[in-house]
Amino acid sequence: MQVTDGRSLAAQARRAQIVDAAIEVIAAAGFAQCSFGRIAKHAGLSSTRLISYHFEDKSELIQAVVDTVLGEATRYVQPRIAAAADRRAALAAYVTSNLEFVFDHPTRVRALVEIFAGARNDDRLTTSDTPRAVAIEFFRAGQQEGVFRRFDPEVMATVLRAAIDAVAMRPDVDHAAYAVELVELFDRVTRADPAPDTGAPRPAHADPGDEPQHPRRAADRGTERTGR
Repeated sequence: MQVTDGRSLAAQARRAQIVDAAIEVIAAAGFAQCSFGRIAKHAGLSSTRLISYHFEDKSELIQAVVDTVLGEATRYVQPRIAAAADRRAALAAYVTSNLEFVFDHPTRVRALVEIFAGARNDDRLTTSDTPRAVAIEFFRAGQQEGVFRRFDPEVMATVLRAAIDAVAMRPDVDHAAYAVELVELFDRVTRADPAPDTGAPRPAHADPGDEPQHPRRAADRGTERTGR
């Protein structure tokens, strides 16, 4: 039993070594340039057969990379979101914790972005954008609670994830300032509009036709007719 456990631990360590090497190769050279030969050389392995022993093919290895990075990100982000006092605070925690993970793990996030961009046509890979899916459900829940205004959750989640993921390719960005600006931006564009006269949040399911006419919009329509 001890021998078997020892081999299992050794196998886990070798798999982790290969996954880490794959992450570094993808981040540096791009998804298309990620081959067993490059990974073996980067990991200091004597042969690509040591990779094939643990991973049937490139797709299985890339899947392990995706699962590893997403798992690490989830374990990093979730406790911070769970500790938030309310939905808007949770949005701020989502933004800041995701950015902190990006800032602290730029190579791993860069590799994930490369994979999502380069492996879209590989049906063998489960590379669904889990962070985006989480953000979509988060926005939908906030709308049902009346905390967020009416908008398309899929569009908002896509923009949010793009703003976060873009930093993986920008190591020169002032990380702290970027986080502050992004929290302020998404708080402003998602918060529920106050209802007329009451200051209470407008229900997320309200009929768009019930919206009071904004004077600036009315004026804009008037200028459209005159060509101004």
